[in-house]
Amino acid sequence: MRDLVEWFIHDRFVTKTEKLPADDPKYLGLQQQFEPQTWLADAARRVGQLQVVTHSLKAIHPDAKGTNLYVEPGQLNQSGLVGSHCLPADFQGDVVGNAAALDVYKFLKLEWQGRTLLERALDFDEALIDALSQDREEAESWVRAFASITEPKGTPSSHVMGKQLYWLVGDDPTDDKSYHLLAPLYATALTHCFYAQVSPNTWFFGDHNKAARKALKDKAPFEGGYTSYPNLAVQKLGGTKPQNISQLNSERGGQNYLLASLPPNWESREVYAPVRDPFRAFKRRPNVWRIVDELKRFLETDPAKNMHTRDLRDDLTSMLVDELMLFTFDIHSLVPGWTADEKCQLAPEEQYWLDPGRADEDSEFAEARRQSNWHEAISSRAASWLNRELSDKSPLSLGDAEHHHWKRQFEGIVKEFRQQLDDLQEALRDEDDDRGDAA
Repeated sequence: MRDLVEWFIHDRFVTKTEKLPADDPKYLGLQQQFEPQTWLADAARRVGQLQVVTHSLKAIHPDAKGTNLYVEPGQLNQSGLVGSHCLPADFQGDVVGNAAALDVYKFLKLEWQGRTLLERALDFDEALIDALSQDREEAESWVRAFASITEPKGTPSSHVMGKQLYWLVGDDPTDDKSYHLLAPLYATALTHCFYAQVSPNTWFFGDHNKAARKALKDKAPFEGGYTSYPNLAVQKLGGTKPQNISQLNSERGGQNYLLASLPPNWESREVYAPVRDPFRAFKRRPNVWRIVDELKRFLETDPAKNMHTRDLRDDLTSMLVDELMLFTFDIHSLVPGWTADEKCQLAPEEQYWLDPGRADEDSEFAEARRQSNWHEAISSRAASWLNRELSDKSPLSLGDAEHHHWKRQFEGIVKEFRQQLDDLQEALRDEDDDRGDAA
């Protein structure tokens, strides 16, 4: 365990000094700072700036300052509803506090013989005490400090920015004493587990669902269900700085999925092939023109160049990017090969984008699509379209700088989507080849 501790500290030192010459005064200062006993003493001091939690307050409001809680799932009431009590024993706790001290939490997450250093600290483990220092009193004080990372800071309190609600526990609604005042916290550990489960990378691109879709395409029997999460909402926490909310929120890029909580609303909606201008068809989507209009009205106010302006602008742009992906999925539901029709006037890159299934039947199309950087072309055209829409009948004068910004926003997700789509098609082709070899 001592070797593991010293390896971690040395690795941090190497990362900090990789661009510094050995005779640089900063290098010598860092060398002293990362001497194991010095670093451990400092880590034991800085751990007070962090708290491992299962339920956090900042997700309720980023400026809220109050009590966060760490509660083991087994300590909660085991009700028949889904809640934090359903978390497995190896659940992932979240971390709130000073982001500059997160290296201490990474240290406590180190595993030795199947248990993390934090688990050992909470158990006041003898092996951990022996590994930290030859001075037992010193080592014990450090272990107690590290174990305190799960304890609430200060006395329990809420905050003016936190939500509060009066909950009737008596029989008389007119009696103030018949209420409890509740201060809800965000079940961040449960949220992270839920996010991993419903993320499209898990259920849509998972091996089981890929096999199910392949069976559906081949009209073949398939054992086992098919998982789908329709109408997922994405709640963005922290804006462009998700790390200000918590560590796990930062790992999710600020995205938190919400299941649809509404009655069924069946709509019979035809999906038409955009044979001329896909972005003209894209603009007709109700959410698209509303988002564009809101973004235009905001920019026309000539807002101050500050963080609030950038966050709101980028949030609206992200909503447009999401709508573009929904539009893409809708068009992909059409029978593959529709772009081969002589009536289709789409550019090749637009065909590669909107009709990927044609590649399964048209080898020449498949090869041309594989060699094309169509995701870059589509991102550029999306940026040009947005510039035109924002400038139309408006005093706004948008040019290359804005085009470059919009393009980066679109290209990030379009490129990732292309990679996922290509991986899926490659996996399906490999399965076909394996089946052919077996026959």
